[in-house]
Amino acid sequence: MRPSFGRAVRLRPTSAIVIVGGLALALVLAGGQAPAAAEPVVSEPSDYRLDNYRAPVPATLAGARVVDTAGAKALFDAGRAVFIDVLPVPPKPKLPPGTIYRQKPRFDIPGSVWLPDVGYGRLNASMDGWFRDSLARLTAGDRARDIVIYCLADCWMSWNAARRAVAWGYTSVIWYPEGTDGWAFEDLPLERRDPEPRPEETGG
Repeated sequence: MRPSFGRAVRLRPTSAIVIVGGLALALVLAGGQAPAAAEPVVSEPSDYRLDNYRAPVPATLAGARVVDTAGAKALFDAGRAVFIDVLPVPPKPKLPPGTIYRQKPRFDIPGSVWLPDVGYGRLNASMDGWFRDSLARLTAGDRARDIVIYCLADCWMSWNAARRAVAWGYTSVIWYPEGTDGWAFEDLPLERRDPEPRPEETGG
């Protein structure tokens, strides 16, 4: 069963830390409530993530550069990087005959390319080849070209896909872990995007 990829909500900080006399005092700004517990530190695994793809991700990816939304926006403004969305496409549900089905629209970083399903922990030969060929096409065979790979916030799909690009010899892989959730949170522009046809849809 494929995972559900709902929208993550990022909250602005509600507490601050002040150092007084060498002691850290937490000043809670939300009506005296205790500060929220810090998110657990996630260690970078030694292999691809195989399940539970919508969960907290590590802060690092060996061989790749990690950027926040400001860094992704700078790359977008420079206009030289290839932005690749790897959000999976939900499978079409079983519906009664004659039912009209419309997939929920995806709003994406302008000019990006949506390569769905390439972030699973294991890819069959067809999908593996399709991802390799797509990267070669999008970079015009230049493995030093900046590639920004993303999905949603807390999405291991983007981590897996970026790790694959690194393993295949791309030397300027940039992982954007906040993805379109972080982009939208900063009110940056989005445009409607359709996924690139997968091999199963083209007979490949």
